[in-house]
Amino acid sequence: MDLGLQGARVLVTGASAGLGRATARQFSREGAIVVINSRNLTALQTTATEINTETGNLVYTIAGDVSVTSEAEKVVRSASEMMGGLDVIVTNAGGPPAGTFDNFSVDDWRSATDLTFITHVALIKAALPYLRQSSRPAILTITSSAVKQPVDNLTLSNAIRPAVIGLTKTLSLELGAEGIRVNSILPGMTDTDRVDFLMKSRAEKNNTTPDEERQKAAQSIPLKRIGTPQEFANAAVFLCSPAAGFITGVSLPVDGGTIRATM
Repeated sequence: MDLGLQGARVLVTGASAGLGRATARQFSREGAIVVINSRNLTALQTTATEINTETGNLVYTIAGDVSVTSEAEKVVRSASEMMGGLDVIVTNAGGPPAGTFDNFSVDDWRSATDLTFITHVALIKAALPYLRQSSRPAILTITSSAVKQPVDNLTLSNAIRPAVIGLTKTLSLELGAEGIRVNSILPGMTDTDRVDFLMKSRAEKNNTTPDEERQKAAQSIPLKRIGTPQEFANAAVFLCSPAAGFITGVSLPVDGGTIRATM
């Protein structure tokens, strides 16, 4: 199936590893020109070289901390200049620390809000002038299955990430008449460094081992396994493609069936 992404100009933030890296790689496989961003320039350059070697397509790097609004704006502007425009932006920000309500101060809540919510706002606001000039514009926010079903020991994430869904849905309504599609993808347990961190945190809390926590997590998923970054990337790239041209305002779980809600 041709997704219609040949030559598309794509920016993926948080893309030196994990879900962002897998997504950028899949865009490149589909023939897109890709700019990847993270704070770690060395990791970015390694990722870009690996993707370019595999696909033969252009992959640019821009290091920067997009949780800082001025840097988010600079990353979007630089990416658009490098590619001669922007067709797709995937906003991927790091998750806040694990812990329960009593573990965090009010300042912790403010910091987590800046990272987990305001980052998406700043990136999208900076990207809109470029997307409005595109013939196939799409925005994808990456959040978490926690927006539909709270995850134990992730109080900050459970409370803040739903705001990203509110933003995504609202933008899909506001921008639909301009042909700009806005969707979100909700990963569940996926085999990334973030999940390794969460398993270690759970092990410390429960006096177990990370391997035991991984096994418990897998058993809680209807498919009885943790997902792969590639499975996530397949869904993410499809949602951003012209092949999904009549899909907007959707929050798609990629979680092996973890979310039990019927709606």
